[in-house]
Amino acid sequence: MNRFARSYFFSNYFYGTCVVALSMETNFQLGQSLNPKLYYLFLFAVAVWYYTKSYTSEASYSLPNQRAYWYKTHQIQVSYSQTILLITAILSGVILLFQNWEAILDLSLLEWTLLLIFPITAILYYESISPKNPTHNLRSIGWIKPFVISFVWTGVISIYPLIFKCIESGLHFEPNSMVNWFFLKNFIFISILCILFDIKDYAADHNSQLKTFVVRLGLRKTLYYIILPMAIMGFLSFLLFTFNHHFALTRIWINSIPFILLIIVTWSMQRRKSILYYLAVIDGLMLIKAACGIIGVLVLK
Repeated sequence: MNRFARSYFFSNYFYGTCVVALSMETNFQLGQSLNPKLYYLFLFAVAVWYYTKSYTSEASYSLPNQRAYWYKTHQIQVSYSQTILLITAILSGVILLFQNWEAILDLSLLEWTLLLIFPITAILYYESISPKNPTHNLRSIGWIKPFVISFVWTGVISIYPLIFKCIESGLHFEPNSMVNWFFLKNFIFISILCILFDIKDYAADHNSQLKTFVVRLGLRKTLYYIILPMAIMGFLSFLLFTFNHHFALTRIWINSIPFILLIIVTWSMQRRKSILYYLAVIDGLMLIKAACGIIGVLVLK
């Protein structure tokens, strides 16, 4: 079981699962039917391929951590997986493009902007934003790093499913207050997880002079002054919105579970944790959030 867990989390298949689950939550929460299975397959393949390529490109196998060692000892397995994922992404992407090419050509400027801004941001996270400085990417700006990651994740899981539904139905995507609030809620939630995840990389970030919140403020101040206030404010704003829009009490309680667990996990971070704790528990909150969001809607049906 431990060997399977390491392979599942270290190979980033868990991230692919989270992307699909959170995208499905968006459809449920905003009253849309699910996207086609081919769309989720494409999303899964691209997410896993991107994360794995990023780790293999920047991985320093001399670093004494379990993930780096796993990549070093599973290079052939990772190479095969990346090839299969890339082929899957290309084939599923081409099929989706062929099935919907007329609607795609008819997309508005806003829709094209929303479709392109998130992958461009993901590329600039590792690639230089300055031709004169090849190392000057978004990742090198420590304090903004978690918000960049959250921005990309939130766009992919909160906006893409809705745009694709519009493409399928021949309509144009027009954000409303519910969509904007849902985007903001996801952005805050995932931003907190990203800041928590920076705790794992404190030593490496400190040595490379990457000024993340943890490096600048230290562990306790980051937890007490940044993460906990963000989590509490996010929770309170969620409650305020749901009460103002007259959500059913059962739905409110179920959707409150991820925020409560987030506060508990934040409190537990005062002690050093293993890398699998960060991957399974901290990032696992995304999967719990998706499950609660879907269950909260299904319970009322």
